[in-house]
Amino acid sequence: MNVGPQKKLFPEVAAGGYSRHDGGVHFYGRVNALMRPDSVVVDLGAGRGRGIVDDPITFRRRLRELKGRCAKLVGLDPDPVVLDNPGVDEAYVIDPQRPLPMDDASVDLIISDYVLEHVDDPTFFSSEIDRILRPGGWLCARTPNRWGYIGLATTLVPNRWHVAVLRRAQPDRKSIDVFPTRYRMNTRSALRRCFPPARYLHAVYGHFGEPRYFGHSAVLWRAIMFAARLTPEGLAPTLMVFIQKRGKPDR
Repeated sequence: MNVGPQKKLFPEVAAGGYSRHDGGVHFYGRVNALMRPDSVVVDLGAGRGRGIVDDPITFRRRLRELKGRCAKLVGLDPDPVVLDNPGVDEAYVIDPQRPLPMDDASVDLIISDYVLEHVDDPTFFSSEIDRILRPGGWLCARTPNRWGYIGLATTLVPNRWHVAVLRRAQPDRKSIDVFPTRYRMNTRSALRRCFPPARYLHAVYGHFGEPRYFGHSAVLWRAIMFAARLTPEGLAPTLMVFIQKRGKPDR
């Protein structure tokens, strides 16, 4: 993996392989803080386990490796590749238009990493999360902000061109990991509609990560990082979504 821009802009990469802006470390660090040894965890959109299989950074990969550190980790995905995901205890191929294969109020933690932007039916999706999540349980999601530069650029580029564009912007990313986007749940207001604050505690915030969508140009990275300092948090490129179902945990 080419880490030229990282080494030039973030000298701390030499100490562990990741920068202070690393979104994966940031997101999974908080997931780990919320997970307990007795937690039942669902990875909704687990796919083939790309973060575990392909990530060359040992520390970040270990943060993602939740199997064996919780009571059970279930991987769900519409793509049959989930059946070969090495990072889950159980795996199921799901139909996005049908109920999830989990009992009511049976899950403590739901992880949905770069999935919300692909959801066709937010009402059904959120109702299923509400159904399977226990009181006190958490939805942990990372997704592009509809109003950040990633969301705006992706909206302008037709889905049929996404593979070609990402091949130029992120040559390390495999085409198998590129999916059509919808952006129907990718604002704070959309999340509040799907998960009403009267029923859910919202701990949602914007995150400015490394500008990986801009290839390997250190000059361009530097310009984007400078612009980020002047950008309001509401226009951050990524939303870190941590939403807790209100109510006393039943165990």
